[in-house]
Amino acid sequence: MAYNNELVNRVRERLSIEDNMEVEEKKMFSGLSFLVNGKMCINISHDNLMCRYNAELEDEVSEKKGFLPMMMKGKQLKGYCYVEPSGFQKSDDFEYWIKICLDYNPSAKASKKKITGSRLKKIKNRS
Repeated sequence: MAYNNELVNRVRERLSIEDNMEVEEKKMFSGLSFLVNGKMCINISHDNLMCRYNAELEDEVSEKKGFLPMMMKGKQLKGYCYVEPSGFQKSDDFEYWIKICLDYNPSAKASKKKITGSRLKKIKNRS
């Protein structure tokens, strides 16, 4: 998994100033994800940010410098995008992306937790 450590530290430092927020780092999506309150919020993949935001902002967001649509099975996945470094080099631009991700996080749906290891054994033993 390749990701830019400088960018990881930049995101980590920015998230550390937020109050009342639980942040977990997890390797996923070919990079490092920052889960905020149990939900994927921001991901670092190679040199890009992967952002999760309110899909209603799609028109605004798609006009931003560095925006790349996130594609899944040949279709654009609205509410998610990649941002190339040119789109967040300036601190104001970086803050924009972090803010839209954090603003959306409280209303974002958490993914279903996978049952693995000892939890799976316990469930199977109940059957």
